[in-house]
Amino acid sequence: MEHFTPVQALVGGLLIGTAATLTLWTSGRIAGISGILAGSLFLKGQEAFWRGLFLCGLLLGGATYSLFNSGLEIETEATPLMTILAGLLVGFGTRMGNGCTSGHGVCGIARFSRRSLVATITFMMVAMLTVWVIRHV
Repeated sequence: MEHFTPVQALVGGLLIGTAATLTLWTSGRIAGISGILAGSLFLKGQEAFWRGLFLCGLLLGGATYSLFNSGLEIETEATPLMTILAGLLVGFGTRMGNGCTSGHGVCGIARFSRRSLVATITFMMVAMLTVWVIRHV
């Protein structure tokens, strides 16, 4: 069941944009989640610290939302194996595409990066094709 409201979408977009802007201004880094996560696993010191804080903020944001909205309702028809396979494919795609949707779609396009524009168009086209295949084939 869909519960889309324009106000929630606007607030969410403003929060994402603010986080991306603050990350760029305060650390000089792009707020691409896959890059932040990978860096937090392999880097040490100050680099790992800010990345850890950013990731904790993502988790706390979801936890806060669930507190004020009587939990998170997650429905899926996928088996655990399919979920794991999908996650691995997404991870492979982010490495192959040199970034994820947040890095390219939110931050890259805002910086007028042609590479990010092409990557985001590719993400969206593949997502639309995937939905069409799953629903109609």
